[in-house]
Amino acid sequence: MPLPYELQLGWRYTRAGRATRRNGFISFISGVSMLGIALGVAALIIVLSVMNGFQKEVTDRMLGVISHIEILSRDGQALQDIDAIAAGARNNREVIGVAPFIAAQALIARGEDMKGTLVRGIDPALEPQVTDISTTAQKGALNKLVPGEFGIVLGVELARSLYVREGDQVTLIAPGGQVTPAGVVPRLKQFTVVGTFDSGHYEYDSALAMIHEQDAQRVFRLDGPSGLRIKLKDLHEAPRVADELAATLPGAFLIRDWTKQNKTWFAAVQVEKRMMFIILTLIVAVAAFNLVSTLVMTVTDKRADIAILRTLGASPKSIMGIFVVQGAMVGVIGTVLGLVLGLGIAYNIDVIVPAIEHALHTSFLPQDIYLISKMPSDPQRADIMPIAIISLVLSFAATLYPSWRASRVNPAEALRYE
Repeated sequence: MPLPYELQLGWRYTRAGRATRRNGFISFISGVSMLGIALGVAALIIVLSVMNGFQKEVTDRMLGVISHIEILSRDGQALQDIDAIAAGARNNREVIGVAPFIAAQALIARGEDMKGTLVRGIDPALEPQVTDISTTAQKGALNKLVPGEFGIVLGVELARSLYVREGDQVTLIAPGGQVTPAGVVPRLKQFTVVGTFDSGHYEYDSALAMIHEQDAQRVFRLDGPSGLRIKLKDLHEAPRVADELAATLPGAFLIRDWTKQNKTWFAAVQVEKRMMFIILTLIVAVAAFNLVSTLVMTVTDKRADIAILRTLGASPKSIMGIFVVQGAMVGVIGTVLGLVLGLGIAYNIDVIVPAIEHALHTSFLPQDIYLISKMPSDPQRADIMPIAIISLVLSFAATLYPSWRASRVNPAEALRYE
């Protein structure tokens, strides 16, 4: 079937200027609009993909230390019926690992140096089921946590700030000291540093210390673990699974997932990502509305053609459709080029950025300053589809006014001086 003449003329006007000098400037402006849309779409895809990559990288490092879901006692004491709770949690199809733990705050002293720290009592045999801390710790460090020997594994930044290394002694000062006739005496216990871990997340590397669960019970005077740590098949299902566990597990306790533990950070990232999307969309909007000037000049140049078409029986709606097609073609081609360019760079940024660094003899992410030494990228369909749709909508909207003006051209006035 032959194409409608509106489509044929619209495509012909899009290519105007290639064969004649008369329309060369119009063709140049049309090309600039198309290039602007392509660069705007590509910039949006690349920036959002890099932001997604950084978020994923930080989240993975964070979840290497914390678990997907934590079940805690409300009073900070030992969790009641912990075996029944653990069995009930394992019955959920999304749960792949459960491990008990004790969480408490304390001071760690080495000579005159003293640091506040979060002490975590763990079961070294079960801890790898819920976190990746064993992969970031020194080889065999967790296995050296033997009950009764009071060994301790420190974050690498915490160990550095205390100037300790494996084999050194540190003093753990627990809150809630003993009451004696001489007053309140803090509970002190000597621990031996048996290793360090480096999660790549400064907040945990500088403030977390791990000891055996049974040693933690003795130091903090607990009858058992104060909570359970749970790992899921899909970390994004944590809020839903937490709600399911709260509804099905017996007893009164506190359940929190990893998104609630770092709610402020994730909210800040989402706000930043949303603002970057809005700002970069303005680039696409500016390029799209360049189509207005392109189409206005085209309408002025094609007044005689419009008048002839009207005298041959073309309706104002058909005339409007011709120029809508012209503008839409520019928007579609620019959007497609932007998608190809943006996705091509986003998926190969791990090759492109090192090549640029090598050519310029510089480093965009120095390893001694940033935790991440390589530029991450994670293109997501949820970002790419809205970008393409917004680009096409803006391009189409920019064609409406010039097309309407073209449909209002009076044939008699247009042909008077021809």
